[in-house]
Amino acid sequence: MKQEIDPRQTARADAFELWMSSPMPMVTLTKTLDVTRLVKISHRMGMKFNLLMCYCIGKAASMIDEFYLLPEKGLLFKYDRLAINVIVNNVAGGINSCDIPYTDDLEKFSLDYMNLTQSAVTSCQSTFVEDAMVIGTSAMTATELDSIVNQYTDQFCNPMVMWGKYRKGWLRTTLPISFQFHHVQMDGGQAAHFLEELQRTLRFLPDV
Repeated sequence: MKQEIDPRQTARADAFELWMSSPMPMVTLTKTLDVTRLVKISHRMGMKFNLLMCYCIGKAASMIDEFYLLPEKGLLFKYDRLAINVIVNNVAGGINSCDIPYTDDLEKFSLDYMNLTQSAVTSCQSTFVEDAMVIGTSAMTATELDSIVNQYTDQFCNPMVMWGKYRKGWLRTTLPISFQFHHVQMDGGQAAHFLEELQRTLRFLPDV
């Protein structure tokens, strides 16, 4: 459910006053994550690495209250659920956007991910979840990347996690990511907490 709320009645009141009218309110943090366990689970269970990354992003975000808020067109909205956006390459040579509803049930999330992304690939149609706070993702796995800074547009204030190809080492596999967020939605402290929760989730994700 999506509900407009009065920012003055929230912990984001000061941030709303400071950043809602800012021409550049987006902030980007970068961090190198240890994805050794995620790669092993991906290979062992036959599940796509990016699918598991999206699940872990949703799981970490679901534990942080600020992810359920989002500024939009001068207003502040509260949501009761999350979704993960995935960009897919379609059969026509273009790309489509696909929102995957987040659930703690990895088996259900995996099924939705595979069905929705495959449908987007073949139909060349984007799908959206209108009543969820959507976390954008962008995986550019053709090359290793150190950092990504996304474009800013007032048409899209959602948080976004971006990454390239993971890096295999002798003892561990790492993945640099970029996390972009709107300063009204959260401060650097909450964003840093999310990145720590994401790393913890990646390290301790149980086998399915």
